[in-house]
Amino acid sequence: MGRVGGRRRPRSRPAAAATILAVVPRPAVIAVFGPTGVGKTAVAVALAERLRARGEDPVAISADALQVYEGLEILTGAAGPDERARLEHRLVGFVPVTQTYSAGAYAQRAHAEIDAALTDGRTPIVVGGTGLYLRAALADLDLRPPVPAGVRARWTGHAPQSLHATLQRRAPAVAAGIAPTDRHRLIRALELLDAGEPPPPPSRAPSQLWTTATRHPTLLAALIMDRDALAARIDARIDAMLAAGVRQEVERADAAGASHTARAALGFTELLHGDIEAMRTRTRRYAKRQLTWLRKLPGAHLIDVTHRTPQDAAAELDGMI
Repeated sequence: MGRVGGRRRPRSRPAAAATILAVVPRPAVIAVFGPTGVGKTAVAVALAERLRARGEDPVAISADALQVYEGLEILTGAAGPDERARLEHRLVGFVPVTQTYSAGAYAQRAHAEIDAALTDGRTPIVVGGTGLYLRAALADLDLRPPVPAGVRARWTGHAPQSLHATLQRRAPAVAAGIAPTDRHRLIRALELLDAGEPPPPPSRAPSQLWTTATRHPTLLAALIMDRDALAARIDARIDAMLAAGVRQEVERADAAGASHTARAALGFTELLHGDIEAMRTRTRRYAKRQLTWLRKLPGAHLIDVTHRTPQDAAAELDGMI
């Protein structure tokens, strides 16, 4: 310090360093993902209302392998009329129940819907519970090509155990990753071998179903819930489905000649056989696998919705945006 009249003169202090704020771009796409029965649609609708209140124009795009089918809306838990009145939903009920459908075909439609929404200045909210379809909607997917119908016909009449034994002889590493009862995957692996294409790897790790390299900046919200609370919600949901006529819905689809991909819907076979308890058990097990996968999903923001309202969860998600 210098001196002024015998007093120490304080040195001039440097100007305060400017605060540098990292500017994080707002995500172009919001994805709401979670296990069956967790309340994804309700959270998406509540989020849409918050976005609309500040001048945005949201649209929901389904990422569910079975909600694509017309005539299975109750069974697949597709958004109902009231929810669609509050938030427009795309890619729901647009495929005839008699038609087979693939993730590759879905990816093309989902990319077109998302890109069109962004071009129109809208906010796409991708909502779903099928891991492969989520990735198909948000990222570029490397899929095996379709095979001629005649190739598949060779295997459709065989029992799953016979299919598995054949696959085990031809590609033991692939067979090790497919359950002996998973008829659809067994036929797919064998038809790809017949067509000269390598079947997909057997690993079910999250990296096989998800990538952080999305086509557009995306915020992925993974809704999770206490397993006991989720099991109770699933039971209540199945009771509501039964009251809404889900048995009759499945019987109509069966009589119409539902495709094997449509019949993969949770509860389809069980309802045809009148086995409601088997439907409950299968649905709970599927939800448990979804939760396990979600907790390991890289880049996902986990939102625990146990004992919370959709509006509360939407507010947390909106804060992330």
